[in-house]
Amino acid sequence: MTYIIGKGCVDILDGSCVDVCPVDCIYSKPGDKQLFINPDECIDCAACEPVCPENAIFVEEDVPEDQSEFIKLNYDYDYDESEPGKNV
Repeated sequence: MTYIIGKGCVDILDGSCVDVCPVDCIYSKPGDKQLFINPDECIDCAACEPVCPENAIFVEEDVPEDQSEFIKLNYDYDYDESEPGKNV
């Protein structure tokens, strides 16, 4: 299980989730339109979910059906070419 950032983050990139993440598993790079949670690094602590002002963070199995494409986006994001934190 991991957390997924959905469409509510697109073009918003608030970064409140980044500030509370204890393992720095939320990534972006300049030019990204949203933040991404690295599923290999996420410890499922849930710290990010309640601070998101856009309600864009979901437990993977609770991602709304109309946002299921964001599961793949979070898994397929090139974390090696990015850095943890809000870099946009």
